[in-house]
Amino acid sequence: MKAVVMAGGEGTRLRPLTSNQPKPMVSIVGKPCMEHILELLKRHGFEDVIVTVAFLPQAIRSYFGGGESLGIQIGYSVEESPLGTAGSVRLAAGRLDDTFLVISGDALCDVDLGRLVEFHREKHASVTIGLKSVANPLEFGIVVTDEDGKIERFLEKPSWGQVFSDTINTGIYVLEPEVMRHVPKDRPFDFSKELFPLLLEMGRPMYGYVMDGYWQDIGNLDQYRQANFDALDEKVHLEIPGIRIRGNVWLGDGVDVHDLDALEGPAYLGNYCRIAPEASVGPYSVLATSVTLRERARTARSIVDASTYIGRSTVVEGAIIGRSCDLRAHVRVHEGVAIGDEVTIGAESMIMPGVRIYPYKEVETGSQLHESLIWESRGTTRIFGKDGVSGLVNVDLTPDVAVRLASALGTALKLGARVVASREGTPACRMMKRAMISGLSSTGVEVADLRVIPVAVARHLVKSEGYDAGIHLGVNPSDPEAIRIQFFEQPGIEMSAAMQKEVEKHFARGELRRVASTDVGHITYPARARETYASELLSTLDAEAIRARRFRIVVDYGFSAASYVLPLVLDPLGVEVVAAHAFPNDGTTEFAGPLAQSMGQAKRLVSAIGADLGAVFDRPGERLYLVDERAREVPVEQTLLLYLRLIGSNGRRGKLAFPVTVTSQVDRIAEGSGLEVVRTAASLQDLTRTAADEGVVFAGAVGGGYVFPEFLPGYDAVASLAKLLELLAPVGRPLSELVAELPQPTLVHRQLPCPWALKGLVMRVLNERLAGRHLDLTDGIKVFDDRGWAQVLPDPDEPLLHLYAEGETPEASEELVAELRGLVDEIAQGEPAEART
Repeated sequence: MKAVVMAGGEGTRLRPLTSNQPKPMVSIVGKPCMEHILELLKRHGFEDVIVTVAFLPQAIRSYFGGGESLGIQIGYSVEESPLGTAGSVRLAAGRLDDTFLVISGDALCDVDLGRLVEFHREKHASVTIGLKSVANPLEFGIVVTDEDGKIERFLEKPSWGQVFSDTINTGIYVLEPEVMRHVPKDRPFDFSKELFPLLLEMGRPMYGYVMDGYWQDIGNLDQYRQANFDALDEKVHLEIPGIRIRGNVWLGDGVDVHDLDALEGPAYLGNYCRIAPEASVGPYSVLATSVTLRERARTARSIVDASTYIGRSTVVEGAIIGRSCDLRAHVRVHEGVAIGDEVTIGAESMIMPGVRIYPYKEVETGSQLHESLIWESRGTTRIFGKDGVSGLVNVDLTPDVAVRLASALGTALKLGARVVASREGTPACRMMKRAMISGLSSTGVEVADLRVIPVAVARHLVKSEGYDAGIHLGVNPSDPEAIRIQFFEQPGIEMSAAMQKEVEKHFARGELRRVASTDVGHITYPARARETYASELLSTLDAEAIRARRFRIVVDYGFSAASYVLPLVLDPLGVEVVAAHAFPNDGTTEFAGPLAQSMGQAKRLVSAIGADLGAVFDRPGERLYLVDERAREVPVEQTLLLYLRLIGSNGRRGKLAFPVTVTSQVDRIAEGSGLEVVRTAASLQDLTRTAADEGVVFAGAVGGGYVFPEFLPGYDAVASLAKLLELLAPVGRPLSELVAELPQPTLVHRQLPCPWALKGLVMRVLNERLAGRHLDLTDGIKVFDDRGWAQVLPDPDEPLLHLYAEGETPEASEELVAELRGLVDEIAQGEPAEART
């Protein structure tokens, strides 16, 4: 006996879950609802199934195929235009030559279909309707039968005054093929509204059979949520995949749970879910395949679809979350919320009860969303941030995204261009670099793979060997599960804004160059890149002066690949080194701890061995942090001034490049020294581009990054340490004394939340109100007065404004930044205010 599964519904009341998928494909404990229906049919002997499809039919076809995986045979009947429930089945009538069953693909049930067919045959019926007694029949079609089960009347969605029965039409029918002759071919026709009343009027034998067992229409979000909960409570018999523990917790294959006690049943965790330490899965949680809960995250009474990421300390309670969503840290999702597929919720956001967010939207960091987000979107074509391209591994940055991004870069370069690729030592970095090399090769670009190496060595190779561009993949310093991809170009500087836009254009449009097999780019593995880098760095140093000083230092590598390179520089200089946290073996998952942990280790070692200084590297080997001989941390603001003072006292002449946000103390120190200060925009891209100009001898910014352009116009902790030793060698004084003589910067920095939509307004109005004042518009708005200066700078990646201020005293700086903040607040709130900064 054949069965027809009606799967053409759009499910408008289930949106946003059905905004981009048919209603039968919504997930119930890890499987589409329709899959549970097909398994029910298989259990009752129905192995020849016809599926009627209309809305997004390919989504159903591609998932179920011909039914081989379920052990049944599936054929499809596609509605080109809406035909109604009966019309869609009539379209397949040519394949229905005997009694057949009709069932909905979007109503979860566990009923005895065999008994329904037996009843139909016992009564010699033309039509038998499966009925179900429900407490509230208002949303359904009521069917009234006599004592023998013969149907007496139909009533579609009655009022309470019209309710004469609690038995409703479940949409499960047994039909004789001849009844389909009464369905017209030229217009939509419905079973319950048109065909069945017509057959009743014609006197055809029609019966209703009240079925035992479970039946639940999934017409709205509440019913969908309840169907999942009923499955967990085993009110409906489903074939739930995985193993059971503690009776009511199901775990799929490859689930990674740090502590099983963190799972509170009833709950379902699909294949490859990952529950981090201190995360918890509360009762009635349904997590589909590859859902990730980071540290201290929690779900309860919620359904979360496949590949969704729930960030640290994020709480989801009573909500429905779609596929491939990205909920950042400290998000709170309240009850009744429904979020569609591929939605990003910024950190520290709060989604209030009942809100719906449609697919592909982005909620800004720190938002409080009280209304549904349907049409609006902050969609952006920007993929580059201020530090390259960053994202969570296999969440934002997946291998297929990496291939596409690299292909976009290759398309932006000329055919046959040469690119350097390097990485840090984690497996994730290796995976993503390999994907990017594949993407570059596919566009006919030659790739020099340096494997695991500091980014500075890759930059140096770009400069010295004339490569067109370079990429480096490393762990994001703020999140070990995130990757940062750095892009650079000749002569080793950050990729220009124009080139970034070109890459973004090809990435967004998908207009990617694909070469013939004979033109696929070659991959080479340059030999002795580290040795060449070290040799050229040594050639720029006064090696004799450094050797004569006989330095003893501590270096904490922070698990940086710089440990492969620094010994090649310091050994020939006669520097005695005690190292910590040297680079681990490739393939490790170990991460450096916070910077404070490395600083603490360096301080202890400096005291223990009586070192001249301690040096701490960041993970990429770009930034340098110092500890003096008294085991005290040197603030990064003063380290910058230290370099400047030492360069000036060394008699060097030339230009110094600093962002506009760096303390004015650099101007005072440079006065009368033959050094000229050049200010740049507050981005690494602008700083390195300026540093590459002729005559620039030093560049730097607060944060541990220093540039010596005569060797390499980019941040390089190895070169920075070697140059520091060279500058200290002839001085002959301890580091602590030199630092004590430096001025104390009074610069303050504050962050002010500002929605994306208001950033432009704030900057425009602020510029108008400060007209006539002494301004610097190099980057943002910087205003000067007798007390010092204050600056407002929009963040390129977050809905933030950065406020900087520097006065003669810390109190003056606080006063300046408070005044600027007050003015910005008034502009953002639309209140009149006088420019009083």
